[in-house]
Amino acid sequence: MSILTSQSVFSATLQDGPFTVEDDPPLAHPFSRQAKDWVARIRSNQLLKTKYRSVRNQIFDLLGVNTFDEILVLIHDQQLREQAAQRSYRLLGNMFGVEGPQAELVRHLKDYARTADDVIRSLQAKVLAPYSAHIETTNEVVTAWDPVELLLMLFDERYHKKARFEAKRKLMLMGLAGSIDQRERETKIEGKFLEFLRFLNAYVWSADYKIGDLDIRYLHSFHDPEDFHCTSVDVLSEEEAHEVRPGAGEKLTLVKRRRFCDNGTPIPIYVTIRKKEPAAKVLKLLRKNEKNPASAVDDELGLMAVLNSVNDVKRFACHLTRSAARAGSFMTLEDISDTLTGGKYASRSTGSSGKTSMLKFFARTGGMRIEFILHTNRSYLNYIYQRDVAHDEYEVKRIFDTGVVEFLFPSDIYHLQLGAIRDHQLALFRRRIEEG
Repeated sequence: MSILTSQSVFSATLQDGPFTVEDDPPLAHPFSRQAKDWVARIRSNQLLKTKYRSVRNQIFDLLGVNTFDEILVLIHDQQLREQAAQRSYRLLGNMFGVEGPQAELVRHLKDYARTADDVIRSLQAKVLAPYSAHIETTNEVVTAWDPVELLLMLFDERYHKKARFEAKRKLMLMGLAGSIDQRERETKIEGKFLEFLRFLNAYVWSADYKIGDLDIRYLHSFHDPEDFHCTSVDVLSEEEAHEVRPGAGEKLTLVKRRRFCDNGTPIPIYVTIRKKEPAAKVLKLLRKNEKNPASAVDDELGLMAVLNSVNDVKRFACHLTRSAARAGSFMTLEDISDTLTGGKYASRSTGSSGKTSMLKFFARTGGMRIEFILHTNRSYLNYIYQRDVAHDEYEVKRIFDTGVVEFLFPSDIYHLQLGAIRDHQLALFRRRIEEG
């Protein structure tokens, strides 16, 4: 289900839905023309009426009021506003399972606010970098972290429409950040991440190398002019790479490789460990149109590895299961997808390409479920450079095609032609990939 439909779990934030942020705050008299028109729009939709009652009750419960008129009193009475804020900390702390003194609750709320801001900054930094100034958040909203303060902005006529929308958006993103934090505390993901690293260092990587000791190598590759897929690749030392001056259709890619030993044979492997940051998890929830991290974020721990050949990939997969057994845990491989030697990648993710080659699976061991993505040198280079496959292009397509950009930056507020921007960004990323 699209995030932009009225059935979306985020419909309360949709700018073209029943909770649209208008030029004026939603405090019109119940019998005014504005209020009557709004009621007429939702009268025939039972779902919207139910959602309205739910949102209204949440607002009243958080602020500790019974009518919209009382909200105006809070806006202009500092003492009452502070009392409402103190009460909200306790309510939200209990909802997200945060225990401890008020200072601990406030620390978590500030973290959630920081994550909400990081979601927007991450898009400003990469996918929407040329339009960073267009989507910059209002200063007063960026500095705000108190949910009551943000909520009251929605009803305060001193704030512009854009600022009030951004306050509502930040509250929604903070709610997702809180759900993610609660999930991480329940699953003890930080501790499991450290256990995962210890497992790799103790049982997977070669004991002949010190932790962090890496061999510097370069992949010198040649690419087809039609779609820029890798046609051939050589592994070069640092000295050899310094003599190479890549021309058109050539790439020189750095890989810092470890070693693992299989039956006494040392095999080089480039590895990057991934633990999703909270902002990335929030964006994934938006793309999946989900509010529950347990059902939408299944790749919190992950490892991507690059090996010289398909045979080395298979040897590493076997080495993993044997290493887990030596560590005292059985390891099962789940949701296996193998397109390294042919076949079409069947991803359900919007924007992904069926031409992607990789061995992908989830390894369950030691109380953890870890995503592994294994590449050969050639498939890894395609993952970086090939047209319609390259990860940078995929990032652009998935954030636009799932409707997340339009959801976060509606055109009536930010005045952006998102279709044209999508095409421009894809062309820009493709130019950087091939010419950079």
